[in-house]
Amino acid sequence: MDMKKVMEKLESVYLEKPHRVFSMYLNTDPADPEQQGGEWKIHLKNGLNRFENYLKADGDVEEQKNFKKIKEKVQQYVHDNELNLSKSIVVFATPNEEIWFAERFQMPVETKFYWEETAKVDQLKEMYQKFPKTGIILTQKEAIKVIDSELGSLKDTKLFELDLDTEDWKEHTGPQNVQASVGLGGSDMKPDEFQQRFEANRYRWYKTIASKLDKLAKDKRWDSIYLVGDKEEAKDLMKNMNKYVTDIVNKNMLDHEEQKVFDVVLA
Repeated sequence: MDMKKVMEKLESVYLEKPHRVFSMYLNTDPADPEQQGGEWKIHLKNGLNRFENYLKADGDVEEQKNFKKIKEKVQQYVHDNELNLSKSIVVFATPNEEIWFAERFQMPVETKFYWEETAKVDQLKEMYQKFPKTGIILTQKEAIKVIDSELGSLKDTKLFELDLDTEDWKEHTGPQNVQASVGLGGSDMKPDEFQQRFEANRYRWYKTIASKLDKLAKDKRWDSIYLVGDKEEAKDLMKNMNKYVTDIVNKNMLDHEEQKVFDVVLA
C-alpha cells in the first residue's frame, strides 16, 4: 500500500447526492483514559446512527440506501477486527465501492465522522507527515535487523547476519530468533575473542553492508531512517551509508517486538 497514492486517489473523489463519501476516524486506543471502558463502541454506534437519523429526516430514500450499505460494511469490518484493534481505525468508503479503505493504525486519532462530497483526509495527512515511510535499522554486533514501516505500522522485516568465516553478510531466511545467535556469529569463538575481533573489524564489516541498506532505502522509498543500537556501532554504520540518517537511538532493541520498537523510536 502506497499511502501517497491512496491519499491522491481519495482527494480526487467528488460525489454529489444521493452519493457521498464516508470518512471515519475512530479512536480505539486502550491507553487513552477516555477509552478505558471501550467507549469507542458507543462513539461508533452514535456516529453512524446520527447520519442515519439525519438522512431519514431529510427524506432522500436513495441516499439512505447508500449510507446503510456503507454502515453495514463498516460494522462488519469493525466486528471482524474487534479482537485485534490498535490505537485507531480509519475508513473511507463510497456507495459505488470505487473507494474502500479500512485500516487499523498504531497511532491515535480524534474520533470524527463525515458524510460529504469529498473525503476528509486532513488527519490522515497529519499522520503521514508524522510517520512517513520509515526504515528502522537495528544493530547489535554481527546482526542487523531492518524494519520497513509506514504510518507507524509494520510492512516488512529483514535480518542480516555476518558469517565470520567468509566475512559476508547473509540475509537470514528462517525464524528470526535473533537473541540466540547474537554475540558469536554461530562460531566456536570465545566471547572475549569475538569482542576483540569485532571491535577491530567493525567499521570495515559495516562498510560491506551499508550499500545493501542504501539500496533498501531507495527501493522502499524511505523518507526517514533511524539507526537503533550501541551509539558507536550506529555511528560507524551511518558513516558508511550514503542515505541521510534521521536520528540514532542509543538502545539495544534487536530482540524486541516491532511494536515496542515503534513505541520507542517513533514516540
